[in-house]
Amino acid sequence: MTFSKRHNFSKTPPITIRTDAPNGLRYAVVQNAYDCGPSYSAIRSVVCRVLLDAPDPNSWTEIPNIRDEVLQHIRFCDWFKVYDVAEALLSYIETTQGYASAVQYSNSMNDFFIGAGIGWQFAPNEGIVYRGDETFDVATAEAAKALSVTGRKNAANEIEEAIRDISRRPDPDITGAVTHSMAAVECVAQDILGSKQTLGQMVGALNLPKPLDEAVSKLYGFASQHGRHVSEQSRPAPEDAELLVQISCAICTYLAKRASPN
Repeated sequence: MTFSKRHNFSKTPPITIRTDAPNGLRYAVVQNAYDCGPSYSAIRSVVCRVLLDAPDPNSWTEIPNIRDEVLQHIRFCDWFKVYDVAEALLSYIETTQGYASAVQYSNSMNDFFIGAGIGWQFAPNEGIVYRGDETFDVATAEAAKALSVTGRKNAANEIEEAIRDISRRPDPDITGAVTHSMAAVECVAQDILGSKQTLGQMVGALNLPKPLDEAVSKLYGFASQHGRHVSEQSRPAPEDAELLVQISCAICTYLAKRASPN
């Protein structure tokens, strides 16, 4: 255990990187994999398969030749391919080194993502997904838990789709994230009221405290304009989509808990 971990010294830098793979990350993808057991030859096989780049037949020795070749491959590939390589390495490590080694790799990569201010993270059984700030992560996790506990699988699936859309590389599906996040709220409202109306039609019947009812109505209007009826002029920014997903999760959680008999 390192000094900083033993004494719980850490800080969480703000997220500043989403559409890039800095050199430190490119190195960490390889080094962290090597630390989990695979040889550089094995890592090279995975890297070359993902990048569709032939291995150098003149590289024979593990260190420095094959190691340096692997670093060369990953140093100059497209930024989003670096994340593809990391996912492929995790799969390879789990298959060949076991579950504990796979957890070690995903945890070490997540530590790097956080420390470097990179807005991505490994999630169990999902690969690399979108990482928001702490409030975003708390809101989405709380919504998933609340919807699961109350048996609202359709709403939970819509939240998952929203997060999946915003996690797409190299270009997030912003309109999809907006649409699915509000669809989750609509699913919860329909279940509570036993209705098949749209969210815009149901807001009044939900008996939300003011001005929350107006806020939900305006959010629905925003989602309709920027999700369902998108145009070149109305395409929302990724930050807008992240905010809408976060608010939708909070509303779903509130509605689900309020309607729960417990």
